[in-house]
Amino acid sequence: MGSELILRGRLVSATMDIADGLVAVDGGRVTYAGPASQFPGQGWPGEPQPRRILLPGLVDLHCHGAHGSDFSEGSAAGARSAARYLHSRGTTTLLASLVTAAPADLLRNVKVLRALAEEGLVAGTHLEGPFLSAGQCGAHDPGLLLEPDAALMARLLEAAGASLVSMTLAAELPGASTLVDLLTARGIIPSLGHTAADSQTASAFLERAAEGLAVPANTTGRIRPTVTHLFNAMPSLHHRSPGPVSASLGAAHAGNAVVELIADGVHLAPETVKMVFELVGAANIALVTDSMAATGLHDGQYRLGTLAVTVDGGVARTDGNGAIAGGTATMLDVLRSTVAAGVTLQEATTAATAVPASVLGFSAQAGDLREGMPADVVVVDRDLRLEGVLRRGEWVTPPG
Repeated sequence: MGSELILRGRLVSATMDIADGLVAVDGGRVTYAGPASQFPGQGWPGEPQPRRILLPGLVDLHCHGAHGSDFSEGSAAGARSAARYLHSRGTTTLLASLVTAAPADLLRNVKVLRALAEEGLVAGTHLEGPFLSAGQCGAHDPGLLLEPDAALMARLLEAAGASLVSMTLAAELPGASTLVDLLTARGIIPSLGHTAADSQTASAFLERAAEGLAVPANTTGRIRPTVTHLFNAMPSLHHRSPGPVSASLGAAHAGNAVVELIADGVHLAPETVKMVFELVGAANIALVTDSMAATGLHDGQYRLGTLAVTVDGGVARTDGNGAIAGGTATMLDVLRSTVAAGVTLQEATTAATAVPASVLGFSAQAGDLREGMPADVVVVDRDLRLEGVLRRGEWVTPPG
């Protein structure tokens, strides 16, 4: 094969868990991924590395920034810095999420992120707002929330072009169904979230979104709606009022939706994370970070969109209502916390790689290690501590 790079260790992906595995890379692409004993190349595969684990590059569907920069700032330099930092920590594919803002700011921000998507630094944009429930707004500025507005949506679509991948909506708002149809007609994923919808309304939203994405005219490869950070910013499950949690779990169990879990040890209890994996299966879960500007930095004062945020003990809260204001963990941190909750490494890896890649319609480009795919590899030790990150066949974090 003449491969330029050979990595050896335990190889874990959605389809493999090989104690002595090997990944060969040539020209920025995977040329072999499988048992070291079956490597067909001519080069020396090196000695076994039992303390090393090789994972596909991690995929994050929901992050707002990192390392001092917020994607909602409208700064191209800041957005590039945040994306590159996240790449260096193992998240080789990510959506840049925007919080609720004034229409003029949203239009500016999606144009900035469109340029980053065209550069290949991000996989696209996720709009979290402004069409959200005032009662479940969390860390979104309630003064900037709007009811669904087809005219504004059309302007956002024009500004974003093909870079807009998903949008969080509250299902109960008047006009939400119209927006679902508008989004799915372009292969854009409606995501149920920041909602006070009852179970019937939430179920109808997810069913309509799934049906809209399933039409032959949708060529993006995106076929399932998502649920924005399940449990967070929605009513709790109650035995007489099951609400959106019940609807989301039911849709995920049936394979008709993917639920996001912020499994960082702050947003959800470990027992909750393990329960969801047991109920709906790893194939219907996408681990996410909801990361904000403090990710990778210390406690202190930050901003999330228009809101002031204080980070104390790694927990970000708005200075106004004390709502949790995103996360400060990386995807690798979330993966580690998920395994610590009792989920197997292969299941957690599936939810951090293959599932979000499939949601994006990127299964041929990200989320796995197969011959011909771009070489995105995260190298960790047995404690899931970062050793190196290979993105598109180039070391962004060289192994020590």
